[in-house]
Amino acid sequence: MDKNTVHRLADCEFIKRCENVLITGSTGTGKSFLASAIGQQACQLGFKVLYTSTTKLFSQLKMAKADGSAIRELAKIERQDLLILDDFGLEPFDSASRLALMEVMEDRHGKRSTIITSQLPVKQWYDVIGEKTIADAILDRLVHDAGRIELYGESLRKKWSKNQPNLSTKNI
Repeated sequence: MDKNTVHRLADCEFIKRCENVLITGSTGTGKSFLASAIGQQACQLGFKVLYTSTTKLFSQLKMAKADGSAIRELAKIERQDLLILDDFGLEPFDSASRLALMEVMEDRHGKRSTIITSQLPVKQWYDVIGEKTIADAILDRLVHDAGRIELYGESLRKKWSKNQPNLSTKNI
């Protein structure tokens, strides 16, 4: 990533403009790290931030629907200045997840910002979301004016582990 992009994200002006950011790239390239760093900076600047994995969010919303607290949960998500959905698209969405994502994106569209991290390029999100009509509606709200960052390179975890001493059971 170039330095100017990092500075533009760190000033969090995109949150004030209610814009979304989509961060894609291979495993270990720093997507989650970047998203959480932006989230931490946003908190320091006084913004309300919710960081969660996409799978965990859908599970929570399904449980909330079952116990009657779905409207309260959705309202909580809507109030966040920045929603960070990590690991988007690890598995195909079921019908309930599609509808939950549609509700979240509809509530936030033009009013709040969302960052999504994904190993998949955006063009593959249609297949993961499924049901073309709903996927179109979700992606239209999410992608329309979003900033896009694609991270490339070798896994930072692999690079980091190469530089660490080998901790075998013999050494412990």
